[in-house]
Amino acid sequence: MLMRTDPFRELDRLTQQLLGSPGTPGTWSRPTPMPLDAYRVGDEYVVAFDLPGVATEAIELDVERNVLTVKAERRPPDVGGDNVEMQVAERPLGVFSRQLFLGDTLDADGIKADYEAGVLTLRIPIAEKAKPRKIAIGTADQHKQINA
Repeated sequence: MLMRTDPFRELDRLTQQLLGSPGTPGTWSRPTPMPLDAYRVGDEYVVAFDLPGVATEAIELDVERNVLTVKAERRPPDVGGDNVEMQVAERPLGVFSRQLFLGDTLDADGIKADYEAGVLTLRIPIAEKAKPRKIAIGTADQHKQINA
């Protein structure tokens, strides 16, 4: 099972969406949460994070004690020179972060990550021990043979 770990960070994200502070960049000590989608496909969970305009080398993925942390930093664009006068700056800049709790039913060692078109996609496999399995039913005669 995949769960969010920090309800206060989620509350901050919702407050920021409602009250709006798009020009305020996130910092390493107070990062801006990034939007995500999470769903299950067969024997894996897929989590997609929106990170448009973020360079691949500016994304960090860490797993520690079943907590997955995704951090990314969007830097201001190099618009070239001192003669540039910004007219509109609405795209959020700064540090973005999100933490997810990976339940014991997920295989944290098997996570695969792809980044394409501004979307970071993680594929987290279901652990073998959590997959459904058949249990053979024995007979009383078999138990007697084993104990003899």
